[in-house]
Amino acid sequence: MAAVRRLASSLLSRSLSASSRCSLTSPFRGDGTHASASGVLRRFSTAVAVEEPITPPVQVHHTQLLINGQFVDAASGKTFPTLDPRTGEVIAHVAEGDVEDVNHAVAAARKAFDEGPWPKMTGYERSRILLRFADLIEKHNDELAALETWDNGKPYEQAANAEVPMLVRLMRYYAGWADKIHGLVVPADGPHHVQVLHEPIGVAGQIIPWNFPLLMFAWKVGPALACGNAIVLKTAEQTPLSALYVSKLLHEAGIPEGVLNVISGFGPTAGAALASHMEVDKLAFTGSTDTGKIVLELAARSNLKPVTLELGGKSPMIIMDDADVDHAVELAHMALFFNQGQCCCAGSRTFVHEKVYDEFVEKAKARALKRVVGDPFRKGVEQGPQIDEEQFNKIMRYIKSGVDSGATLQAGGDRLGSKGYFIQPTIFSDVKDGMPIAQEEIFGPVQSILKFSDLNEVIQRANTTRYGLAAGVFTNNLDTANTLMRALRAGTVWINCFDVFDAAIPFGGYKMSGQGREKGIDSLKNYLQIKAVVTPLKNPAWL
Repeated sequence: MAAVRRLASSLLSRSLSASSRCSLTSPFRGDGTHASASGVLRRFSTAVAVEEPITPPVQVHHTQLLINGQFVDAASGKTFPTLDPRTGEVIAHVAEGDVEDVNHAVAAARKAFDEGPWPKMTGYERSRILLRFADLIEKHNDELAALETWDNGKPYEQAANAEVPMLVRLMRYYAGWADKIHGLVVPADGPHHVQVLHEPIGVAGQIIPWNFPLLMFAWKVGPALACGNAIVLKTAEQTPLSALYVSKLLHEAGIPEGVLNVISGFGPTAGAALASHMEVDKLAFTGSTDTGKIVLELAARSNLKPVTLELGGKSPMIIMDDADVDHAVELAHMALFFNQGQCCCAGSRTFVHEKVYDEFVEKAKARALKRVVGDPFRKGVEQGPQIDEEQFNKIMRYIKSGVDSGATLQAGGDRLGSKGYFIQPTIFSDVKDGMPIAQEEIFGPVQSILKFSDLNEVIQRANTTRYGLAAGVFTNNLDTANTLMRALRAGTVWINCFDVFDAAIPFGGYKMSGQGREKGIDSLKNYLQIKAVVTPLKNPAWL
């Protein structure tokens, strides 16, 4: 275990540590004007609402670890700050979980699973608790949305009107599954009675990301609880607050002590301890591909626990020549810029047919310049700040890379304001496949527009990536849609839509975008063991 922890600390430190600060030069100025070659200023009229930050309409009540049904300080007594992305200022100091805390949480989960009532309850009893939980989430919709916006920077209207209601829907969906999980009786080639049992897997370790904290909580916790498991969940260090709040609601709904434990902390310590723990029976991780490799290695080097991974993407968004360009521009805009571009499945390679390319670029630029960026608590704001300084700097380096590589910067390219982590919606045209902005996951508001000439070409180019999480297709031709949906090597293909995340739709990737599926019936398989039971039959009346 010591060797595994040392490996984890070394690898995760390289993967997760804050990147060094960089000083960037840009042809765009902080006020949104562009210095052209002639020296004439051309204004980029991005609608900005970066003013004095609005006071969030919520209080922070829970900053401790949740272990065995109780909020407790970290064993070390350490805390770390969680920051407001609008300003970079401290919201609260949160308990910093470490190896000792993970051990305590796993012990509580193990006892709850081995000795407690949760796996022994009927599925109907578990369902009723999950339904009460969903009702409580619905009751506290506005507080949860405000906490999510404050800690993450996403628009409040997005959190309140879409994400928290989706959290409710997901929990009700999994509540509906709790009493419908069953095995099989299968025929044998002889006098034997054969049962196939679907059993809860045990203690599940779960590590969630910062871009959708509440939804990723539901994607992980919902199926695990429906199947009767106990959980130790590690939050992202950037966004610990909403998971702690919602976990308190789950205990109010009646979940037994020790069934859900929540650790806030860092990847090289708490995350590595959970991934390599010998008493954890199953691991689920959402995050970057590079970190996913480390998590998978830690799981293998410890007790070979099964691992579900939902990782990075570089999803193609294909606009055919028969498309309604105005509609396609709006769809592609949403596919990339939603959630500040911080989506694993963002349509970050916009392939546009050469016949409509120039028109598309001009209209995409105009739409980006109209995008309302500002305080996410302000009504009408479409884009808030990036999550933190590390992500901000990473995105700015990619923008500089795009300029240096020869792509044409059509709009954006700089920060907005002098406080917080706001970035102008950025558009590149004349992007080539070999450029870093076309190959690597930027995770920010940067749209790369590439040109193609025929269907076979775009299929080959769209699939030439290490990722395979999602893809989008915009066409009015059914034959084209059918060809692309089968040819694209991606876990989800959206046709004339994007980012449709119904509770029943499975989500996951091909290639280095992960393994296993979240949501839908397939997610239950992640948290079940299959056991065959064979009994001889004596003088059976039938076989």
